[in-house]
Amino acid sequence: MPDIDPERLLGDLYKLRTFGAYKTGVHRPSLSAEDVAARQWLVERMTEAGLEAQIDGIGNVFGRRPGAGRRILAGSHSESQNQAGWLDGALGVVFALEASRAIGNDSDGGVDVIAFFDEEGHFGSYLGSRSFIGEVSEAELDKARDRTHGKSLRDALAEAGYAGRRRITIDRERYSGFFEAHIEQGGSLEAAGLKIGVVTAIVGLWDYRIKVTGEQNHAGTTTMKQRKDAGLTLVRLIAAIDRRFREIAGPASVWTCGRMEFEPGAPSIIPGAARALFQFRDCDPEVLARLELALRQRIADANEAGPCTIAMDVIRQSAPAAMNEKFQRAIENAAALHAPNLAIRMPSGAGHDAQHLARIIPAAMMFVPSIGGISHHWSENTSDQDIATGARVFTEAIAGVLRGQNR
Repeated sequence: MPDIDPERLLGDLYKLRTFGAYKTGVHRPSLSAEDVAARQWLVERMTEAGLEAQIDGIGNVFGRRPGAGRRILAGSHSESQNQAGWLDGALGVVFALEASRAIGNDSDGGVDVIAFFDEEGHFGSYLGSRSFIGEVSEAELDKARDRTHGKSLRDALAEAGYAGRRRITIDRERYSGFFEAHIEQGGSLEAAGLKIGVVTAIVGLWDYRIKVTGEQNHAGTTTMKQRKDAGLTLVRLIAAIDRRFREIAGPASVWTCGRMEFEPGAPSIIPGAARALFQFRDCDPEVLARLELALRQRIADANEAGPCTIAMDVIRQSAPAAMNEKFQRAIENAAALHAPNLAIRMPSGAGHDAQHLARIIPAAMMFVPSIGGISHHWSENTSDQDIATGARVFTEAIAGVLRGQNR
């Protein structure tokens, strides 16, 4: 049975935390100086662990365990959200590296390690993992811009020294599957006193842009009957959508109006235009379709009622991804050894690179508790003990799959 080195594991995590340190978290957006330095450090740590390591033309850090035979691919991402937590993504990369060290090159196989580029979406949507499975075109890279400062991805890659390198794509014949570990990013495990979440599926995430067009006018001289108030129309629409979603949603459905803007946004002017970003998530494709139908019907009803006109654009519709049943059992078996009676099956309400790998090879995800359920904030944290326990379960689960493939 392979065993991890907790001191080495935690040492790597705490070292990675120094790249872009911000309060108790990190600020390490994709292709920032801190992110580039962290990727180079990962190459060095992978090399020291006996992996053939490189950074490809989109910024993926890939460590290949030498030798023939089937392998498990494991990893996550290493960049962060702006001024956010130190474990989101980083934990999965270091767990994968530690698993690769602990398992080594035994007769059952080994573990390749990957730190995907830009899971957090600074330049696009899961560009690293989607590139790795062959889904990102050169035209998409040409169009990509950093969402914060507008720099082109091509320029950022050139500044990092990655321009001209080939993009690595997956060798499907090499891998039995993909494993990713992550903090839960919620409070379910902590509230229940549990240590391991065995992910059953990763949600589909559907994003929309709603625009209302009315008539800008004076707020003091235009009667309520005469008004075409885009702002009020949008507020009423979102409220109507919320009421309907509560009637038809699934038990795990969530929805959010993450941004609302009025134009021109002055206290004495009736808004002539209003915009909103609206999102919902679920693991069930039928529920997602039902919610979208309700969204479109509420917009149609509002258009018919007037006095404003409403348009909607689809920004993104990612498909839910089921995790491999055999791999779920492997995590449960490993938890029975290292965290007995402290594991539970659960869906992931957040998106992850594993959902893209799952489209072409078997995939698994495992959660460890998040203190206070906090994520995407610099106060995000997990106890050292829970980190070590999670790494033991993660490594043993992978080893169990590798043993099983040769029986």
